[in-house]
Amino acid sequence: MGRFTARPLTFLITGFGWLLLSSLVGLAILIGLVHGTPLPPWLRLVHVHAALIGGILQLMIGGLFASVSHTSKGDRTPSDSHPGLFVALNVAAVGLLVGFGFGNMKIVGAAGIVVIGAVASIAAVAWQYARQSLTQPAGRSWLYRFSLIALLGGLAIGVGMSFRLMPEFYAHARLLHLHLILLGFVTMAMIGATHRLLPTILNADLYSPRLARLVMGLLPAGFAILIGGFITSSLLLELVTGGLLVLSIGLYAYNLLRTWVGSGQPGNAASDHLMVATFFLVLMTITGVLVGANFLPQLPALPFGSLHLAAYTHIAMIGFILQTVFGALSYGIPEMLATSRIASRKKQEPYREQLAAIMDRWRTVQLTGLSLGTMGFGVLAAMTWNFPLSSLSIQIATWVTVGLLLSSLTLLATKLAWAFGVRPSD
Repeated sequence: MGRFTARPLTFLITGFGWLLLSSLVGLAILIGLVHGTPLPPWLRLVHVHAALIGGILQLMIGGLFASVSHTSKGDRTPSDSHPGLFVALNVAAVGLLVGFGFGNMKIVGAAGIVVIGAVASIAAVAWQYARQSLTQPAGRSWLYRFSLIALLGGLAIGVGMSFRLMPEFYAHARLLHLHLILLGFVTMAMIGATHRLLPTILNADLYSPRLARLVMGLLPAGFAILIGGFITSSLLLELVTGGLLVLSIGLYAYNLLRTWVGSGQPGNAASDHLMVATFFLVLMTITGVLVGANFLPQLPALPFGSLHLAAYTHIAMIGFILQTVFGALSYGIPEMLATSRIASRKKQEPYREQLAAIMDRWRTVQLTGLSLGTMGFGVLAAMTWNFPLSSLSIQIATWVTVGLLLSSLTLLATKLAWAFGVRPSD
């Protein structure tokens, strides 16, 4: 029996598998909530942590290793394989789910420590990769390093919560834990990666490297001030900082849009998903400010329940994060399969084009399903202000939303399996 290896593709496909499973759990939770038969509360924790630790974190680690390998001229060495890290990360993800399922926070805390150890084991690689970005015109190094620090901080707070080390500050710790990981790590890292990926996909230069550097400086600063608002419970500071983040994200979106328009390229599945993800990022940021403003004492507050919170969070989770994952995989999988299966760079191109054509199939259906399914959450939440959950209108909207999301997820999973099954011809 050969030795088990865990190369970047292994992390990417396993991470997507976790995302797929967590999405099914999330859709089941939505159906149960709307039908008045809510599933156990711990399933929500399972859904979120399966998506973030088993899915997103693993996908990002795979993307990091793939980028490092690419900058090393694509030479595959034994160091490209990380079986220990792969096993530790997935065992920790399972441990988190088991701990939440049985309500045993000690298991959750122990699994969190393993995740911290897994991240710490590659921190030097990630830090060095960020240092290499210092030579890039967009200046992403600070953003990457900030996201790594935010991840470690968010994980440490999560472990502290699990072991009840800060009971009197639990509410603040929970806010910090969520925002450090979702905004500080996931969002910042994906923004940095999109700045690099989109011009590469479009075979064009970034419209304004100077504007990109400005955004890369504003975003971490704005997020750090936002954290200060959470710690001090200052809603006004949070809203002012939210305005700064809206401006920064708007400039980021403008830069990418001008890059896309100026490229003259018709686009493909990868670029389409990344551009739509940018739209949802802008929408998510504006919605976050409006949600905060809804709690100002001077304004009449709209009713805001669990379904409204789910709609807001899934604008981020599906609209931005999952769209970005779809775009990155649509571009990255053909690239990685071509370089891993064919040694000659000259012979890689026809095979790469064949795989890219597979990933581009039915891209309109895939993009529309994911986008309209995301918007379906917002429609459902808005409808509850006028219709009861048991109404026929809500039930129809729920199943349409579920069907759209499932169709898009199934389509991408099918195309990934198809691409992996296509071998280079002799």
